[in-house]
Amino acid sequence: MYRMKEEEVILVDTNDRPLGTMPKMEAHEKAVLHRAFSVFILNKKGELLLQQRAWEKYHSPGLWTNTCCSHQRMGESNLEAGHRRLQEEMGMHTDLRELFNFIYKAPFDNGLTEHELDHVLLGYSDTDPVINPEEVATFRWASLEAIAVDMTEQPQQYTEWFKIIFDRFYTHVQSLKSKN
Repeated sequence: MYRMKEEEVILVDTNDRPLGTMPKMEAHEKAVLHRAFSVFILNKKGELLLQQRAWEKYHSPGLWTNTCCSHQRMGESNLEAGHRRLQEEMGMHTDLRELFNFIYKAPFDNGLTEHELDHVLLGYSDTDPVINPEEVATFRWASLEAIAVDMTEQPQQYTEWFKIIFDRFYTHVQSLKSKN
């Protein structure tokens, strides 16, 4: 029987220098620092495209999070990875740019831990996604203010990484607005 090779993540140091690769599940079991990215898509109204993770996901199923996120592949730039995953999960194409990166660590109830150097990518679109049901249960557009309120009232409805990233993203977007 043919088995698909498990996806590998790029292990990095705190300066984002590659140290090698490791199977994704092993990296999450051992809480090893690895490279990741998170895509945020805004529309002209300033609303963020959120996805509800598919109920079959191995962690954080059914929780709301940013537009999409995943791990870069060896030899793939952050933007190439963001474009690939945006297409795979949301059926979308749009220009992306990198805003910032940071390191976070978030343990899950199932014994796995996300320990990532996360590159936050931003794009703009007014088009609804064509979701991949294996990855995404549904989607919604919401203002950043409404998300902030809902996350305070119902934090259990959101992924751990999104709760960590959101404040940084919101602050960054506000600073971009003040410059324009």
